[in-house]
Amino acid sequence: MRANKAEAHASAAHSGEGRRNPPGSGVGAEAGSAAVGQTKPEVPRQMEAVVERSNMLCAYERVVANEGAPGVDGLTVAELKPWLKVHWAKVRQALLAGEYMPAAVRKVEIPKPQGGVRTLGIPTVVDRLIQQALHQVLQPLFEPEFSESSYGFRPGRNAQQAVEAARSYVAEGKRWVVDLDLEKFFDRVNHDVLMARVARLVKDKRVLKLIRRYLEAGLMEGGVASARMEGTPQGGPLSPLLSNILLTDLDRELEKRGHRFCRYADDCNIYVGSQRSGERVMTAITAFLERGLKLKVNADKSAVARPWQRKFLGYSMTWHRQPKLRIAEPSRQRFAEKVRKALRAGRGRNLKRVIEDLNPLLRGWVSYFRLTEVKGVLEELDGWIRHKLRTLLWRQGKRNHTRAQHLMRTGLSEVRAWQSATNGHWFDRLGLLSLLDTQRRFSLVS
Repeated sequence: MRANKAEAHASAAHSGEGRRNPPGSGVGAEAGSAAVGQTKPEVPRQMEAVVERSNMLCAYERVVANEGAPGVDGLTVAELKPWLKVHWAKVRQALLAGEYMPAAVRKVEIPKPQGGVRTLGIPTVVDRLIQQALHQVLQPLFEPEFSESSYGFRPGRNAQQAVEAARSYVAEGKRWVVDLDLEKFFDRVNHDVLMARVARLVKDKRVLKLIRRYLEAGLMEGGVASARMEGTPQGGPLSPLLSNILLTDLDRELEKRGHRFCRYADDCNIYVGSQRSGERVMTAITAFLERGLKLKVNADKSAVARPWQRKFLGYSMTWHRQPKLRIAEPSRQRFAEKVRKALRAGRGRNLKRVIEDLNPLLRGWVSYFRLTEVKGVLEELDGWIRHKLRTLLWRQGKRNHTRAQHLMRTGLSEVRAWQSATNGHWFDRLGLLSLLDTQRRFSLVS
């Protein structure tokens, strides 16, 4: 069934069914022929670079490594290779002819930590492959144009660098922050505004046409595809790059005004010297975004405040003249909830297996927050996690005798097992990660 759907899409993509300008219409950049006696200008060959064999192989490896769920046709990553052996020649021909039609994306809604939902659009695995190939050609083209203050979804840049830059601005004396929240950014992107900025460096009309078709691909829910007139749903490899291309105009405006700022995708903080300056910047930049980029600032979630009263990429900081980075309270709460869910799933299971399953969550979280300099949160969490594990074990063994027997089976001597049955200092022997110790090790290698 999945193969049939994917095959039908391949045929539609090759035939160009549903496109605005079918072959022979005489409309579009490729239409018409050079007049007699004139030299036809050289056509940009960026699409050839996209479908070039080594680029496609690299894109294929990335898509396979990322795995991911199937799109509307049900084709999985594991089924991609045999599908390509049969259909790639037709797809490649359609891409080079400017006739490829992407499939609709599958609508998925996930809850946001602060409430509400985030809409994802999951492309088919074939469209993810093509988007990844496009990304690999376009990223080097646009990368030199991006701002030094932009840290999201760029090679060699990450959230930790953005957070460290933010702290340095506060240490310089910029002790007020203009915290901008763009309202439903990925859902509100104006296609015409975005494509005008893409066209500054992309001259191949086939590539421009393909990007616009990806932007306008229908959003399928319950078997019904609805047309999209704005937005670029998260879920495909192209979406982060397109967001950086659009918001580079914001970066240049801030640089022109001489502001200190950090931007990670649509999360932007501007650091100023006074509340009055911050309010003036908020008014001016809100007007620029609405007028120039057709984007709306969420007034309820944006604010001019002290940096230690706000969070940025999960971090906050202290009020000191040389501020220290700390884990923001909402980040700690979300982590604790993840641990609770993991431990609930571990009820009735061997404690060592529970710890083995829990450790990757602990390691990944503390790796992200390795820059924190306020260690009390990690000490509290270490103690809380061990308390939750003792509670889990205590529920499995109703009496001290049973608990001691559990401990002796993990390798403790009888004397130590009976001692630990009341104080619980055996988790290190079972291999449980310490958040504080792991953060210290990460700090040494950073």
